[in-house]
Amino acid sequence: METNLEEAINEWHASVNAGDLQRSAQAVGDLVVVLGPKGAGSITSAQFAEWVQRSGINLIPRSWHPVSERLMVVEQDAVWPESAQPTRVATVFRASAGKITAALRLPDLKAALELAFICRAMAESE
Repeated sequence: METNLEEAINEWHASVNAGDLQRSAQAVGDLVVVLGPKGAGSITSAQFAEWVQRSGINLIPRSWHPVSERLMVVEQDAVWPESAQPTRVATVFRASAGKITAALRLPDLKAALELAFICRAMAESE
């Protein structure tokens, strides 16, 4: 695993949890692929920062699962402003050049690991 990947994921969490819009935009690539309960697709770094502001989410990393040099699954406790209790989720992260280029949030660790291994197999077969 690249140290770069872990550093990028740490910066992503720090910027999102701080609600720092400029820092959040800088933590991701110019385009970042996202997946969550409201859909999936590529968004700009500015759109990502808008999501950080709109969601008010706080994601506390709980366990780290390296998949490849560029892929890592992180199990997290998610808290939103309206949450009474944290919700356990897992995110598949991909990084390039020290920035997060994909953040695919799934409802549990098993689903995230399955997706990450599919993504790794797809990348290896190119």
